[in-house]
Amino acid sequence: MTPSTMRAVVYDQPREFTVKEVPLRDPEPGEVRLKVVQGGVCGTDLHLHEGGFITSYPLTPGHENVGTVEALGDGVDSFRVGELVAVNPNTTCGKCPACRSGDRLYCPSFGGWGTLKPGGFADYLIVPEEQVFSAEGLDPDVAVFAEPAACAVHGIEILQPRPGTTALVFGTGPTGLLLAQLLASSGAAHVTVASIAEPQLRRAEELGLDSAYLMVRGRLDDDIAELAKRGDGGFDYVIDATGVAQVQERTVELARSGGTVLLYGVAHEDDRIAISPYEVFRRELTIRGSFAEIDTVPAALAALRSGRIRTDGLITHRFGLDDYGAAMDAVRSDDSAHKVVMTP
Repeated sequence: MTPSTMRAVVYDQPREFTVKEVPLRDPEPGEVRLKVVQGGVCGTDLHLHEGGFITSYPLTPGHENVGTVEALGDGVDSFRVGELVAVNPNTTCGKCPACRSGDRLYCPSFGGWGTLKPGGFADYLIVPEEQVFSAEGLDPDVAVFAEPAACAVHGIEILQPRPGTTALVFGTGPTGLLLAQLLASSGAAHVTVASIAEPQLRRAEELGLDSAYLMVRGRLDDDIAELAKRGDGGFDYVIDATGVAQVQERTVELARSGGTVLLYGVAHEDDRIAISPYEVFRRELTIRGSFAEIDTVPAALAALRSGRIRTDGLITHRFGLDDYGAAMDAVRSDDSAHKVVMTP
């Protein structure tokens, strides 16, 4: 028998959360109720913890979720009870000019489960049928990467890398390595990753990326100079997956003339950087952003199934709901943490 309550992480306001019992309802028509197997914790959750990004309170976070189907609402016939599924947490209004023109990521009402609606850092998660995708046959430790992999797929859609090009990716967190792998399988002839985290760089090499460069805290000028030498005139694509403004500010100088800079990591909303508009003009540089995903979960699951995206060894830490605070601390400050997951 399904209980009438469940445990969930609940924020009443920024930085203040509890793990408590909340009501558990039956799925309504068109909805699927999942028993959460696990959910990934990422840098966006740190922004939500501080009250940033897109959120409202009370809030149950958790937007990278995989679970088993536990109950089906009336009219749902695409899934069966017990099936392993991944969740696309993002949704839009479907009515605004952006949605009606096919640009749903630009919807002013963009949001979803784990940001504006109760997310998956809980025992159960209820979402509409159209937000659910079968992950049958995948290990849950692989399927839990469906949402960040979907963000990486969207990043590739933005870049549209040409065959034979070179790329530099700052940041070896999970999303940085997912994107770097897709760059390598989408035409880039050589992909360099740069990071201050030596264990993550070793993982990048084990995943087959071409070159890994260890940066040193407090020596950004020296690192940029060395990377410029390795770029031999610049990289065709320079991607920041750190969200660190000081790093983002230096990306332009490492791009080849005619090249593209992609801001992929989540910076703080109040951060500002300075770039030379003349340099962008003279060298015909392109500066792009890659915000999130909205319709790329199927492609991400296909890449995970085929091995185009590998996740071997990325998960380093697991926490139960009662240890949510420790999970956040690990993401924030534990140098040994790579991918952190919650396992309710």
